[in-house]
Amino acid sequence: MLKDNLIKMYEASFREHHARTVLTDYFSKESLTYLQMAEKIAKLHILLEQTGIKPGDKVALIGRNNVNWCVAYIASITYGAVIVPILQDFNPVAVENIITHSESRILFAGENFWQQYDADRMPLLEATFTLVDFSIQYQRENVTIFGEVSEKLDTLFAEKYPAGFGVEDIKFADVPNENMILLNYTSGTTGSSKGVMLSVNNLTGNMVFARDMINPLTGEKYFYPGGRSLSFLPLAHAYGCAFDFLAQLVVGGHITLLGKMPSPKILVDAMQNVKPTVICSVPLVLEKVYRKMILPMLEKGPMSIAMKIPLLNTALYTIIRSKLMASFGGETQIFIVGGAPMNQETEAFLRKINFPLTIGYGMTECAPLISFEHPIYFKNSSCGKSLPGIMDIKIVSPDPQNIAGEILVKGENVMMGYYKNEEATKAVLLEDGWLRTGDMGVMDAEGNLFIRGRCKTMILTANGQNIYPEEIEDKLNNLPMVLESLIVERSGVLTALIVPDEDQAKVEGIGKDELKAIIEDNIKKLNTMVNSYEKVGKYEIMEHEFEKTPKRSIKRYLYQAK
Repeated sequence: MLKDNLIKMYEASFREHHARTVLTDYFSKESLTYLQMAEKIAKLHILLEQTGIKPGDKVALIGRNNVNWCVAYIASITYGAVIVPILQDFNPVAVENIITHSESRILFAGENFWQQYDADRMPLLEATFTLVDFSIQYQRENVTIFGEVSEKLDTLFAEKYPAGFGVEDIKFADVPNENMILLNYTSGTTGSSKGVMLSVNNLTGNMVFARDMINPLTGEKYFYPGGRSLSFLPLAHAYGCAFDFLAQLVVGGHITLLGKMPSPKILVDAMQNVKPTVICSVPLVLEKVYRKMILPMLEKGPMSIAMKIPLLNTALYTIIRSKLMASFGGETQIFIVGGAPMNQETEAFLRKINFPLTIGYGMTECAPLISFEHPIYFKNSSCGKSLPGIMDIKIVSPDPQNIAGEILVKGENVMMGYYKNEEATKAVLLEDGWLRTGDMGVMDAEGNLFIRGRCKTMILTANGQNIYPEEIEDKLNNLPMVLESLIVERSGVLTALIVPDEDQAKVEGIGKDELKAIIEDNIKKLNTMVNSYEKVGKYEIMEHEFEKTPKRSIKRYLYQAK
């Protein structure tokens, strides 16, 4: 158990940085200082206390990333309640099931969300408050206390703080490290959503690591007072929440909220305005930048010729890096990618131009971080090393450096278990504390972790060869006119499901017949790039993009069988 405690870290940070800006909504321009946020938190603490919400009770939260979403989250955990953040992309039935399964007593919901749900299907829910202004939206019949307290909340607040709310009034609950504080339901590429029980200690482990990370090039910390993040990943997801939001609060950073994943133009404009010092992203963002912005420069025109001349290409790499850094605001010290595997061609090029890229590995069950490495030490196609002093990693394999085996992890960040699901907990949490990740990988002598694929997606051939579809997909996705792909087994034959890049085809004036011919040629090329037992026998052209989770991972289970 760690000595640090996240709730007390927040109490100290809010006091120390009370005059700094903490939250800004990019579109509405609403901003709060740490003191103003603490005042809103104190008001919600009164609401929770006066309505009979006890420490340990569940508080559900759904809505787009905005200022009051963040206030409700921090108010709940600093009161000692368990926050249950729900991804806004979940359908109404899934949301109702999570609220019921989690036994949430109240719900904070964004504008227009509550209208989608049926209160009769959530018998344990007592009240709902809107994230617009925290006013009452719904209370169960014969339960009037929530509306009564909501109506006189300003009066109650004035009575408690007659001289006004000041820095000395910032006081958060004593919540022991072993207590559950977050119940996070996985979005799941496998189709099943489980409630991951995370303790104060689990979150503290992630925050201590973020707080103490030092840039080896500058000797300064990546997260620091006044540092900036631009939040465009869903905060209800463990990755975006931890490093766009929770980590910045620990150090006195400034979070600008974009709502949800914006269009490329809005994202670029926002980067220019905010100039984030740390960027947390999923691979898709950088992959699109590489395909749409960088590749055309490298393959066409004068630059494509210059790139073939050794002395010139080094200079051009510097120019491309400068343009790329400028497009992200020009002040980014580290670009952290996680949530899904990254295309290796994109990664290799970004590393070649010394872009400050690192790829971490994590999962909701570890709140989320497991491994990390600084950009200058980062090894291509790896996902870093275990967090020193916080997490340990081992590979279940007779030769962990060469033969892939399941990745097991242990340490401060490992979850308490799955809520009300002892069977699922026993399946992944071993008695000695090791957590089965369900991922396959190898680890080199220096401790760098290389993920090969998911245990569940690995295909075992008739002659005992292991095929990792993700590795074949990575190669296929680099070929012309391929937007995305999946490799599946159909009747014993490796089959490629391919989504063509229709937009690029239109730009280049390529018709359907020519596009099909290009895809066929791609399959031939692919089969020269893989082992004999990995060759693709069939392909199918998909009419629509694959369905994805909020973190942009493909829901593979929807396409496995046919």
